[in-house]
Amino acid sequence: MTRAAMILLSIGVALFVGLLAWQGLGSVTSTLMAAGWGLALVAAFHLVPLVLDSAAIVVLIDRRRDNIALHNALLARWSGESVNSLLPAGQIGGPVVVVRQLSQHGMRMRDAAATITVSTTLQALAQIVFALLGLLLFGAYAAQGALHDLRTATLIATGVLAGLIGLFFFAQRHGLFGRLLRVVSKVFGKRDWSALTMRADAVDGAVQELYRNRLRVLANFALSLVGWIVGTVEVWLALRFLGHPVDWVDALLLESIGQAIRGAAFAIPGSLGVQEGGYLLLAPLVGLPPDAALALSLAKRAREILLGLPGLLYLHFSERNWQRRRATRVPAVD
Repeated sequence: MTRAAMILLSIGVALFVGLLAWQGLGSVTSTLMAAGWGLALVAAFHLVPLVLDSAAIVVLIDRRRDNIALHNALLARWSGESVNSLLPAGQIGGPVVVVRQLSQHGMRMRDAAATITVSTTLQALAQIVFALLGLLLFGAYAAQGALHDLRTATLIATGVLAGLIGLFFFAQRHGLFGRLLRVVSKVFGKRDWSALTMRADAVDGAVQELYRNRLRVLANFALSLVGWIVGTVEVWLALRFLGHPVDWVDALLLESIGQAIRGAAFAIPGSLGVQEGGYLLLAPLVGLPPDAALALSLAKRAREILLGLPGLLYLHFSERNWQRRRATRVPAVD
């Protein structure tokens, strides 16, 4: 882990612990424990948006060239999310894992990298639309005089996300990987980078080809947006098991704006502390007490652990089996 990542993680941990201490660890824990086995059901439901996200990946794949089934994409997406949730890899480690997993299932590395680059961009764009939907709901509350300053903060968070996605999309349209590798080659120019540069240019070409297929791009975006909206049920279920039920509109407001706040803090591993602070800010809008808001955040983190640990275990054995298969393909040298 880099020094910057360590500093950001330390800030997140300090904020997380501070918020729990401020609200009272005992009160938050007792609220969380009220959910009992309901947390397992919340974790199980998360498979639904995972399937939708996996389907969004599959629709970008040319099935005539790469025979990637939905379950292959689901396993890759699951392992990538597990890395993002539980390992200090920022938001880069997950997509890299998904690309590697898809390549192990038969996709060319170039096509896998292009597919996940485009899919990640469109999923983030769908998240912005989802956040704007939450802001429309938020406007109704703000019109009644509730927390005008929070509306500004949420707009800023959504604007940060939109700006980052805009820059990322612009870079993709202008040869992101090839340009990046050429910069790296100038900094570390003691070896021949020509082969890697050609591969990077090939990925850029595959990205451009995908964006030209508007029907697939639209299908990916639509499935990603549906996945974000369906994820609202996770919040609805969690609060019902925690003993603080809300209606679906309130759950959508919490999830959409909460995810926008979390997404804007992508540099902090797991958005630790920021997610909790976001739910505390949003809680008054839907009548949640502070301990319930923190318990909701902890319930989502419990779901990350319940699904993430098996995901990392699957990734470990998948990588080990892949290395064994590769070793058997290499002919012995006398």
